[in-house]
Amino acid sequence: MLQQLEELKLKAFQELEGINDVKELESWRVRYLGRKSHLTNILRRLAALPLGERKAVGAYANEVKVYLEDSLKQRGEALREAQLAASAEKEHIDITLPGRHLPIGRLHPITQTLHEICDIFSSMGFQVVEGPEVEWDYYNFEALNIPKEHPARDTMSTSWVDFQTENGVPMLLRTHTTSVSARIIESMPPPIRVVEPGKVYRYEASDATHVPMFHQIDGLVVDRGITMADLKGTLYEFSRRFFGEDRKARFRCDYFPFVEPGVEMAIECLVCGGKGCRLCGNTGWIEILGAGMTHSQVLQRGGIDPDIYTSFAFGMGIERLPMLRYGIDDVRLFYGSDLRFLRQF
Repeated sequence: MLQQLEELKLKAFQELEGINDVKELESWRVRYLGRKSHLTNILRRLAALPLGERKAVGAYANEVKVYLEDSLKQRGEALREAQLAASAEKEHIDITLPGRHLPIGRLHPITQTLHEICDIFSSMGFQVVEGPEVEWDYYNFEALNIPKEHPARDTMSTSWVDFQTENGVPMLLRTHTTSVSARIIESMPPPIRVVEPGKVYRYEASDATHVPMFHQIDGLVVDRGITMADLKGTLYEFSRRFFGEDRKARFRCDYFPFVEPGVEMAIECLVCGGKGCRLCGNTGWIEILGAGMTHSQVLQRGGIDPDIYTSFAFGMGIERLPMLRYGIDDVRLFYGSDLRFLRQF
């Protein structure tokens, strides 16, 4: 029986050395140390042996059992360490590799354009001023020479606010940022040099050139001796900085209720270079803003004496400028949240 134990010990150890898997290790434990293993059967037959042989076989059988249990423990620890090392090697990070690109946010193209315009006028001494988007009828229309019966109201599809004030004065979502100019004339003493960016609202359907909410920026200068030459020089300088020094610009007469005389400013079409195409209606020019000398009644209504001070004003749509610069043919692209479009700016 001692010979059987010796052979069992040697065979079990050889098998243990060849095991490289935790599941196989468990099978080995059941086979050699389980309740139905050969070693357990030997221990159960000890009672049938003579006393002297029983002590010798029992002592050696216990040694074999302890030896196999220790070997099992060592082999299990070695396998676990090997698995951890393999897992660490598999997940190894090479710190010499370049980092992964993480997408970052950026300013919306309209916001970029708005900041660029404000920076240009700020460098020319203008102050940036903002006003309320929910406006009184007075500042949006009345103070700008647009009374209730004026036909200019028909061109501004107004969104009225369903709110009854104590004095019965109607309120609306402003249709142009010129309403801020009316507030500035009333509240700020000359000399004045401001630009007024912000959102404006028109009650109209969306299409390639119209949306119910868009952005404008108005400008206002009030001082002694202000002339049309100052207006033209300011806007020519803006056009040169925004569109490039080679881009030509022109002024033509136009009508706006709050300026007299009124003009429109156009730049040379960037697509055809002034030769005429579908984008510019075969004229070679594209209008970008309206301007003029502030009407004397607008100044008087705000408490400024037009005999002492003169003024010029201008206003432009923000969306129109990047559309002209980059050749974008649909204003709705700015508000579609399509990252393929927005990532180009």
